[in-house]
Amino acid sequence: MERQMDAEVIYQDKNLAALNKPPGVLFDWVLEKEQAADGRELIPVHRLDKDTSGVILFAKNQETADYLKSLFEGRKIKKTYITLVVGRVKDRTGTIELALARSKKDFKKRVAFGKQGKERAAKTDYKVLKYIGDYTLLEAYPKTGRTHQIRSHFSAIGHPVACDSLYGGKRFLCPAGLNRQFLHAASIEFGASSGEVLRLDAELPPDLAGVLERLIAPIA
Repeated sequence: MERQMDAEVIYQDKNLAALNKPPGVLFDWVLEKEQAADGRELIPVHRLDKDTSGVILFAKNQETADYLKSLFEGRKIKKTYITLVVGRVKDRTGTIELALARSKKDFKKRVAFGKQGKERAAKTDYKVLKYIGDYTLLEAYPKTGRTHQIRSHFSAIGHPVACDSLYGGKRFLCPAGLNRQFLHAASIEFGASSGEVLRLDAELPPDLAGVLERLIAPIA
């Protein structure tokens, strides 16, 4: 991914900023770019994987950072992800509740089986949007904020995220033209300290939208 690619500013006020993080760039690079553009310190309150695109929040002062972190810790922020997973997910709606810990075989992975060290509770709700050939398009709603949670959870139930080289395992499958996991942080909704309810949305980026168009076209 080109390092010149900028993160779109979705929303900002005197206390916080929401950006649409491009895929393929490191979190710290996005932070550095936007701090330079904004002219003030931006304080991260959560993270996205390098190859995951979408909404990411920053605070502009410590009071707001503490407030937003308390919302995340209290599970009072609703996060919606769009993901394409391998295979046909049987239930149209469901919940994956499996504790995660580091993998015994690969230190980079967080897994539900074959794990070591401290386990952390993890819960992901989901809703199927569409069945597309060998894949299922769905919305995922992580209720906890564990590292790689969505990727690990769907891999654990036999439906890894499409094109996920870390968690795909024997079921790795990648649509033509895609070079990263199909995972996008589509929206975040929460009550701001002002009392206003904010819903911040990020459109599906061109690479993921293009994959869906190519997959759906032969079926239509």
